Amino acid sequence: MSLPKKDTSFDQCIKCTVCTVYCPVAKANPQYPGPKQCGPDGERLRIKSPEFYDETLKLCTNCKRCETACPSGVKIGDMIAVARDEHAKMPLNIKTIRDFVLSHTDLMGTAATPFAPVVNAITGMKPVKKIMHKTIGVHDHKSLPKYSHGTFRRWYKQNCTSQALYPKQVHYFHGCYVNYNHPQLGKDFVKVMNAMSIGVQLLDKEKCCGVPLIANGFFDKAKKNAKLNVKNFTDAIEKYDAPIISTSSTCSFTLREEYPEVLKVDNSQVADRIEFVTRFLLRSFMNGNMPKMKPVNKKVVYHTPCHLERTGGSLYTIELLKMIPGLELVVLDSQCCGLAGTYGFKTENYDTSMAIGSKLFKQIRQENADFAITDCETCKWQIEENTDLETIHPVSVLAMALA
Repeated sequence: MSLPKKDTSFDQCIKCTVCTVYCPVAKANPQYPGPKQCGPDGERLRIKSPEFYDETLKLCTNCKRCETACPSGVKIGDMIAVARDEHAKMPLNIKTIRDFVLSHTDLMGTAATPFAPVVNAITGMKPVKKIMHKTIGVHDHKSLPKYSHGTFRRWYKQNCTSQALYPKQVHYFHGCYVNYNHPQLGKDFVKVMNAMSIGVQLLDKEKCCGVPLIANGFFDKAKKNAKLNVKNFTDAIEKYDAPIISTSSTCSFTLREEYPEVLKVDNSQVADRIEFVTRFLLRSFMNGNMPKMKPVNKKVVYHTPCHLERTGGSLYTIELLKMIPGLELVVLDSQCCGLAGTYGFKTENYDTSMAIGSKLFKQIRQENADFAITDCETCKWQIEENTDLETIHPVSVLAMALA
């Protein structure tokens, strides 16, 4: 007998305001009314009339810390995102072009990777940054992510022809970041899996998980991506009855949680097969499938991404890192880095973004670590840009440790 689904609607809100206390935006930006007012309180009014929709909902970073804090399990962040889908109007101005470019990662990645050295050089030039600041509203203190000259999928097809020979298999949802920006993480993932006698299979097709599209108001495109991904997950599992692993804490959260709750796309047949990589690895290690490792004699600081904390997944990463020989691990206080995907790139959000991340940056600088570790690509960008400390993924640390 299945248990009844828990009520997570606004009726469950007990008006304790702990969500607002825990909200990084409410602390840094007095213009933001806070998750309680934008979420449960606002929803009560929006049901009566759409006229009660408030554009300040766009100040929400979608970090989900309000949901992590809520004692009643109200899905406040989802409520705000759905309200934006239902009521927000896409403004007809040049910043809409910026939002399109920042959110359509597959399109921009496909166009940029063949010309990556040129694109990276141009977008890194100070005059170009000034122009983008004055025109489309990308803050000139931000550096746009660098593209790889060649995609991860291309490398995989050229170098991973024998993956099916391994006794066990996993499907890898690599995401936009690995494919277009940082193929090395995908290579490290394959290396670690193969060291555990596990083969890596890519999906026949995959699209961006959809989170930047959600954040920038392109909900219809996000829903199309979600439906395509769910279909390809289903097809993949029919071919290999194996889990779908993501190395992005935000991608794995979106694929499992945001598809049904925000985009209203049914993923029930595959959701239980989608898993974040450190949870999969820790369970494998504890069941005896641990690769041989040599000491990594480094001091590292670990930053918990917001979406990983929302799922309780940071524990798996921390315990996994503790199993690497020689690693001196400092777990930082859990705080939002402030970038929140595309949020911190925007001129109107930059000051809020930096105020949110300031305490984290100070913590990191004080530790004098060899490098930082985080499971989220945008946290990596924010930490590296504001502390000058190389920031790597837990999987890359494991790849370094392989004997």
